[in-house]
Amino acid sequence: MRFPYLSLRHTLLILRISIAIIFIAHAVVRVTGGTVPRFGGFLESKGFPAGEALVWMITVFEIAGGILLAAGKFVRWLSAGFVLMLLVGIVIIHAELGWFVGEHGSGGCEYSFILIVALLVTAAADGERAA
Repeated sequence: MRFPYLSLRHTLLILRISIAIIFIAHAVVRVTGGTVPRFGGFLESKGFPAGEALVWMITVFEIAGGILLAAGKFVRWLSAGFVLMLLVGIVIIHAELGWFVGEHGSGGCEYSFILIVALLVTAAADGERAA
């Protein structure tokens, strides 16, 4: 066997579960860290109504959607929802911060961009019989 020592089917499974973990962790930290009100206020400052309620809807979607995504349920629909959420995040938060997230920037688009690409791959692979 050659690197990565896994089949395409297995690597797609790992990708799907990893994406789910990222969204679940993001939501759980928001709740346990108590940042829901702060994020809600930020959304209201950007013109969104009922910011805190919106943040709770996002958080529930990230947790429930993440669990369902990890389980392989509604993969295309959930991927579309996550992509939409990420695109809105790019528009209202990340685009003005540039491209880079870490070393060369602070809060830019690159992280959201690669998550969108990974979600597109995951959605495209849903139901496919990969070798």
